[in-house]
Amino acid sequence: MSEVNIAPIIKGLLNDNGSKILLIVMDGVGGMRTLEHPTTELEAAKTPNLDRIAAEGSLGRVTPAARGLAVGSGPGHLSLFGFNPLVPGNDIGRGVLEAAGIDYPLKKTDVAIRGNFATLDVNGVITDRRAGRIGGDEAKPVLDKMQAAVKDPIDGVQVKVLPVKEYRFCLVLEGEGLAAGIADTDPQKTGKAPLPVTPENDSPATAKTAKVLEKAIAAMSAAIKDEPKANGFTLRGIAQDPGLPSFQNRYGLKSCAIATYPLYRGVARLCGMDVLKTGTTVADEFATLKEVWNDYDFFFLHVKKTDSNGEDGNRDGKIKVIEETDAALAVVLNELKPDVIAITGDHSTPPPMKSHSFHPVPLVITSKLCDVDDGKRYTERECDKGTFGVFPSYEIMQLIMAHAGRLMKYGS
Repeated sequence: MSEVNIAPIIKGLLNDNGSKILLIVMDGVGGMRTLEHPTTELEAAKTPNLDRIAAEGSLGRVTPAARGLAVGSGPGHLSLFGFNPLVPGNDIGRGVLEAAGIDYPLKKTDVAIRGNFATLDVNGVITDRRAGRIGGDEAKPVLDKMQAAVKDPIDGVQVKVLPVKEYRFCLVLEGEGLAAGIADTDPQKTGKAPLPVTPENDSPATAKTAKVLEKAIAAMSAAIKDEPKANGFTLRGIAQDPGLPSFQNRYGLKSCAIATYPLYRGVARLCGMDVLKTGTTVADEFATLKEVWNDYDFFFLHVKKTDSNGEDGNRDGKIKVIEETDAALAVVLNELKPDVIAITGDHSTPPPMKSHSFHPVPLVITSKLCDVDDGKRYTERECDKGTFGVFPSYEIMQLIMAHAGRLMKYGS
């Protein structure tokens, strides 16, 4: 049986009752128990506010796409916003998200690409996939060298080298007759060289784009080969903007996004949310939330460093970020008091794996309409006791809307 497109059904049931909805995404929050660490980071953290929310709400676990699939941050967030990432047309590439996240005016004909600086040894093998996580100030002169190397159009295509954040950058190819359909050059591990440019289809537009990219990579690589850290790079998410339907049109919600990293700001902007300026810390983000509380119906607040610490294998660091987020929740519970609070992640990032994983992500939703269940903490083990069970995260938004009283009855 093919999947039912529920979006038009939801749109026909919308009820604008003025309720306030807060979705907190703790990036990569899910963990895994091991023999060495029989508790996850959520279980080890001191989280009185998250525990209160869990005790008053409904719990469960979600899979971003399908059981057994680990996903990137783009598909993971699109799923949270109600777009099944496995459905054609919902698959926004990482490059497009990065470009949107830095407010670059991407055209439908452009090709956008996410770049990571990397450290290569004398044989061109990657020894550090993030070039020591260099900062923006250190990255800027390297990016300037790369841009100078491709200042002239390549086969009629202009190559733009754009700073994003820290070791991340974005390439935009501007010209006629371009297409995506090219595999990543990132092997996703150290000990290997960046992969060659490989077209995934035989269309003339893809072939042209691949040739331009090969020439650009050669020129930019030569320009930075003597850098001490960022002497190489990998490319991911080679894509064009597919044009998503507006979040407000789909759910009838005036929405905003509070996020510090460009990718998450980008996916929110592509969904039609207002992307707000905020500071760099979790406390800053919650302060921004308080400032704009009267201006919106739906608030997406993103916490990044649960994921960063998971990818670095830093269990203690991940616990610390969870505890920082828990402390910041005091203003939500004691002052703002949303009609619905939903807390989850876009995927799991267990420190033992140092990567995104396929493990289901903990979820809690609390409102006056929730079914209080047996789970008492926001942890993997307690969420397994929850009412929701395990389900796809692209169904979270319709659950949130129901818990907000924003959906009328379906049928007579």
